[in-house]
Amino acid sequence: MIQSAGILAAALLVRALAFGHGDLAHIYGVVTAIDDHSISVKTADGSIKVVAFDGETHFLKAGAPATVKDLAIGNRVVIHAHKNGDKFHAAEIKIGMTT
Repeated sequence: MIQSAGILAAALLVRALAFGHGDLAHIYGVVTAIDDHSISVKTADGSIKVVAFDGETHFLKAGAPATVKDLAIGNRVVIHAHKNGDKFHAAEIKIGMTT
């Protein structure tokens, strides 16, 4: 009985982690371009994803609040974005180290 409860708890934890960001797309890569309302990110497979942002987008750097001014070409980023067709709109952009 205790083993069954442990398995159930582990399954629920994995499910919670998997759906932690709901239906948001995850984009990981290096910033290749920045403009007033979007950034371009080169992903590990070599593709370029253009991600729009606005005043609702949350920026974080080293776990602290940041702004788009903290973002630079060459920064590694993790983006949680809403996807509409082939377009992305960032809910959150986490800024990492420069490559």
